Amino acid sequence: MIKVGILTISDKGSRGEREDLSGKVIEEIVKKINGEVKYYRIIPDEKEIIQEELIKAVDSLHLDLILTTGGTGLGKRDVTPEATLAIIEKEAPGISEIIRIKSFKKTNRAILSRGVAGVRKESLIINLPGSPKGVRESLEIVLDALPHGIEVLKGQVTECGRNYKEIR
Repeated sequence: MIKVGILTISDKGSRGEREDLSGKVIEEIVKKINGEVKYYRIIPDEKEIIQEELIKAVDSLHLDLILTTGGTGLGKRDVTPEATLAIIEKEAPGISEIIRIKSFKKTNRAILSRGVAGVRKESLIINLPGSPKGVRESLEIVLDALPHGIEVLKGQVTECGRNYKEIR
């Protein structure tokens, strides 16, 4: 089982003015990789709060995968990538890059997303767009690779390459 945390970053959602459909999409999709949501919060677009919640999810709750939704655009209040970069130990740029590249084929606005992905301790953190459609499309692009990445992070797998004979 993969222990999952969901952080929805939304000023309106945190005030109860908007239903969080994106978080529900994440919860539905992670079941496909044996993910179980252990922590879920809706928080405002405040860098310090986002950082605190990410640190709590990793350092105190020891979650394997933390998925954020929202706050990745160009708006003045969009600070999720900055908050994430401030607390991770190393980036996993391939995740964000492939999401933008594949999403661009559906909408040219995908290039405006600033979402990042990275590692803190033994946890993988991925910023996703704020819309349910964007969340679904983005997660479907990277979902199959996530269990292996988490196994590597946790030291459960040390060999990532395949033997030539295995491929044949």
